[in-house]
Amino acid sequence: MTIRSALLQGQKIFEQAGIVAPRLTAEVLLAHAAGCDRAWLYAHSDEELRELWWIHYGRYLHERLKGKPTQYITGHQEFYGRDFLVTPDVLIPRPETEHVIEAALQHARGKVLDIATGSGAIAVTISMEAALRVAATDLSENALRVARKNALRLGARVDFACCDLGSAFGGAAFDLVVCNPPYVPEVESLPREVRDYEPPLALFGGADGLAVYRRVVPEAARLLRPGGWLVMELGYRLREPVEEMLSEWSDVRVIPDLAGIPRVIAAMRGGSSARR
Repeated sequence: MTIRSALLQGQKIFEQAGIVAPRLTAEVLLAHAAGCDRAWLYAHSDEELRELWWIHYGRYLHERLKGKPTQYITGHQEFYGRDFLVTPDVLIPRPETEHVIEAALQHARGKVLDIATGSGAIAVTISMEAALRVAATDLSENALRVARKNALRLGARVDFACCDLGSAFGGAAFDLVVCNPPYVPEVESLPREVRDYEPPLALFGGADGLAVYRRVVPEAARLLRPGGWLVMELGYRLREPVEEMLSEWSDVRVIPDLAGIPRVIAAMRGGSSARR
């Protein structure tokens, strides 16, 4: 079997199973099996598929058909132009979270803390984009192992602490606190790729999705210096209740994504609210 025919077979299997982006998924999995990039596959499409590649490729096809996300099969996900390691111990970084980075970089100075860091995507990216040393926390030691590997392999200056929110730190120590909290309501229906494979600790925010926001907001108020900023990703339909939690903060800003969906909320530790 040639590389071209293997790709066509994988594409057809995924199309019949209703897998999103069947051709791209087949390419990514075959490239992973062969230890090359997708461009190499196209440049060598008439070559015979080596037996070892076929064995791995077949296993990857089977895993994807069972619902396992492609990123957990390959162990990689791109975020903000960088390649991050991912395992089932961490949430797969989403493109929409890049809006959090854009908002955070506007206030990235001094001491920065990323709460619930997961794969470390936010902490590592801010550290490298703003040339800062960043602190990051997570309640999961397994997640922190992944985050430490990402910081090390990408050369980011990040200090990690295993703790609940920011409990490892004293008050009024930071100029920026960033958080992408778990915000999926427990009753919400999710695709099987998410429901069966991604860590519940990183997904669910209680019955209404707001449980972690209710804790992060006062925790950030404790951790931030006057004039410091809190930047958080917003869950779908959670704008109004989260804004209400920040009613005593200053300069509360809600930032939409390219589709106009409220995606990020930012607020300054200070006086009366001035919403935008």
